[in-house]
Amino acid sequence: MKDIRRIGVLGAGTMGRGIIQLFAQSGYEVYSYDAVDGAVAKAVDFVSGLIERAVDKGRLKREEADVTLARIIPCSDVAEFAGCDLVVEAIIENIDAKRAVFEMLEGVVASDCILASNTSSLTVAEIASACKHPERVAGLHFFNPVPLMKVAEIIAAVRSAPEHIAALKTLIESCGHRGVVAEDQPGFLVNHAGRGLYTEGLRIVEDQCASPEDVDRLMREAAGFKMGPFELMDLTGLDVSGKVMSSIYEQFQQEPRFRPSPLVAPRIAAGLFGRKTGEGWYRYDNGQRVDSPTAETPALAGTIAVWVDPDADQCAALGELVSAGGARLVEQPADAELILIQPWGWDVSIYCAERDLDARRCVAVDPLPGLDKHRTLMISPVTEARCRDAAHALLGQNAAVTVINDSPGFVCQRILATIVNIACNIVQRGIASVADLEDAVRLGLGYPAGPLTLGEQVGGERILAILEAMELQTGDMRYRPALWLSRRVRLGQTLLTAEAPRSGRG
Repeated sequence: MKDIRRIGVLGAGTMGRGIIQLFAQSGYEVYSYDAVDGAVAKAVDFVSGLIERAVDKGRLKREEADVTLARIIPCSDVAEFAGCDLVVEAIIENIDAKRAVFEMLEGVVASDCILASNTSSLTVAEIASACKHPERVAGLHFFNPVPLMKVAEIIAAVRSAPEHIAALKTLIESCGHRGVVAEDQPGFLVNHAGRGLYTEGLRIVEDQCASPEDVDRLMREAAGFKMGPFELMDLTGLDVSGKVMSSIYEQFQQEPRFRPSPLVAPRIAAGLFGRKTGEGWYRYDNGQRVDSPTAETPALAGTIAVWVDPDADQCAALGELVSAGGARLVEQPADAELILIQPWGWDVSIYCAERDLDARRCVAVDPLPGLDKHRTLMISPVTEARCRDAAHALLGQNAAVTVINDSPGFVCQRILATIVNIACNIVQRGIASVADLEDAVRLGLGYPAGPLTLGEQVGGERILAILEAMELQTGDMRYRPALWLSRRVRLGQTLLTAEAPRSGRG
C-alpha cells in the first residue's frame, strides 16, 4: 500500500481550501495550485486566518500553527506537483473539465501517484477514462466545511486498484475523519442515502397531507432530526437540491424510489431557492426565517365520550390522557363521540373501513414517536371538526400537537420507512458495507442514528409493515420493500445482520 506524505490539491475554492487545511493540520505537506490568478493566495490567507483564530482562542499553540502553515506550499505551476504521492482535484462539477485535468496530471506526476476527484455527483469511472492508468484514479468526496465534517467518501471506480482505495482510507483516518468506502454509483453513499428525507417529504406535501412547516416540525420534534427536509432544501438551495434529485433519478434509470416531485420545478423557475434568495419554502427577513404562528390548542367543549381502540399500541396511556383531560371513556365505539386509533402504515379512511368504524368520529394518533414527544393527529376527509378539536384539546394539554390530513403512515412513519428502505437497498446492492453506511449517514447527514439503526429502533417488522401498507394503498412502486429488509424480517434477524459469505465464486 502506498505511503502518502506529499499531497497536491488542484483547485483553491471553498472545497479546495478546506482540503488544504485538513491535510496541513494533519501533518502532510500540501501543494496548492489553481489556474485562476490569485486564487491560491486567497486560499492560503483564508486558512491562515482560521489557524490564527485558533491560536487566539487558545485551541492551538503558536509553534503548532507555524509548523502547520509552513506545510502549505503555494504553486504557480501544476508541474510543481511532480513529487506528490496524491493529487486531489477540487474544481467545478463539469465532466469535460475534470477529464482534461486528469489527463494533464498524468503527464506531470509519477507513475505511482494516486489521482483523486472530489466530485460529488459525476461518475468516477468516466473521469478516469481519460487516463492511461485508470487504476490509479478514485473518488475522494469531502463535505463542507471539510475540517469539521468528520467523514469523507472514498469512491472505488470499476478499475480503481484496491491498494489505492486502502491507502486513501488510511490517509483519511489519519486526519481524524471517518473514511467510508462506496462503489461508483449515483449519489455515492451520502447523497444516495439522503434521498428518502427529501423525496418523501415532498410527496407528503404534494398529497396535501401536511404543510412544509408541519413536516419539518414533526421530523425535528417527533423523529429527533436536526432539520426537516424543507429547511434543509432552503439551506442548501433548491436549485442545487433539485438538480441532485433529478440527476440521481435519471442515473438510476428512473427508479421510483427516487422520483422527484413536480412541486420543485415551478419554484426553481420562480427563483425561490431558499436562504440565499430570501425566500424558498420559508420566507427570510434579514437572514432570519419567518415562521407561521403556532395554532392554539382548542378548548374542550364539555365532557365527551371517547373510545380508544384496544389494538392501539398506547391504548392504556391514551386512555389515561383523555380521562385526565376531562373525557369519559366508553367500552364500545358505537357509544363514543370521539374514536381514537393508532394505525401503522394505514390512513384513517382505510383503517376505519376495514374495522367498520365511523370515520366521521375518528382521529388517529401516531404511535411511532411515543406520547411523550410532539404528537401527530390525523383526520379522514370526513372527520367532523368537533371531533378533531376535541382530540386536539384532550391531547394538546401537556404536549405540542400537529393535525394533518389523511396519509398512509402519517409523516414520521412515511419518511423513516422510506429512509430505512433506501438504506437497505444500498447494502443489498453492495454499494457500501453496513458499518460504512451507518457512519456516513450519521456523520454526513447528521441523522440521529444510522438508517439501519433507525429501522431497528422502530422495528424491522414494523418498517416492513408500513411499507407494505403504503404500497398497497397507493399502488406506488416507490414503497416496495428492499430484499435486505424483507429477508431479515422473515428470518427474525436485525437489519444490521451482514450477508453470510459465499464459499466460492462462480
